[in-house]
Amino acid sequence: MSSDATPPSHDPGPPTESDTGFEPENVLAPEVHTPPTDKGYGRAGRNLPVAIAVGVGLGAAVVFSLWLFHWGFVALVAAGLSLAALELHNALGRLGVRTAIVPIVVGTVVMVGASYAAGLADSPRLPANLIMLSVLAFMVIIALLWRMRRGPDGFVRDASGSLFIIGYVPLLGSFVGLLLSGDNGVARVVTFIAAVVFSDIGGYVAGVLFGKHPMAPVISPKKSWEGFAGSIVFSVGASVLLSIFVLGVPWWVGIIIGVVLVGVGTCGDLVESLVKRDVGIKDMSSFLPGHGGVMDRIDSLLLAAPAAWLVMYILVPGG
Repeated sequence: MSSDATPPSHDPGPPTESDTGFEPENVLAPEVHTPPTDKGYGRAGRNLPVAIAVGVGLGAAVVFSLWLFHWGFVALVAAGLSLAALELHNALGRLGVRTAIVPIVVGTVVMVGASYAAGLADSPRLPANLIMLSVLAFMVIIALLWRMRRGPDGFVRDASGSLFIIGYVPLLGSFVGLLLSGDNGVARVVTFIAAVVFSDIGGYVAGVLFGKHPMAPVISPKKSWEGFAGSIVFSVGASVLLSIFVLGVPWWVGIIIGVVLVGVGTCGDLVESLVKRDVGIKDMSSFLPGHGGVMDRIDSLLLAAPAAWLVMYILVPGG
């Protein structure tokens, strides 16, 4: 998630077909393009009313699925990760990389569902981590075999792109299923999401109001150290309250959760920024009005999910 804001920068436009020598195949994914960087939205750099409306809608879908039907939330996660994988497929296609997107999307759905189901039925004979590792191994094998039919030309390039998507999206995202399947799973997922969302809010507010010192100007000019400080304050505050009143653990656990997820989530934002700068695009897609693509919204959550699971596994009883 892009959590901070200073005056919008002007990224280079996307390469043309003549630049890459390849026109990416579009498999059900929103077309990757670069919208104008400034439409008169001020320092926010985006249409705030639309962005807020979309954010509220997504939040409502998450809340109701967690409240009413856990498998519905798992389906929502699987759908979001599948769209993110499709966006990465199209983005890499601009560099001439042809990933095995069909088995990747199918494997993403299977892996998210398997992580949740395995966590529910975890046993010494067949632990959840072994099931996840098996699904991951089969995804890699099928992706490599899928690419064999095109011959040796560009095999390493395309196979590397496929493995990059597999490791980046379904592997990291599947830890959300493990979080939900544990004892008090809803509380764990809510804490995880809230810590990252409040980091985004705090970073955005502090970045707009006080952002003067860029954190990584070459990678993401909009991110500032002032925004990072705002992320820590907001995320730690939310995590402490949720730790006490929702997770039922000491307040200091919330400090650890907040600090860890802000650090890892910020790295997730920077990683996606590097991908977009390498490809030459501003947003992964325009699928979410006011936000960009699905990857633009879950970049921080992806890297934060394994960290959240590990911290809560160690510090929250019943993990």
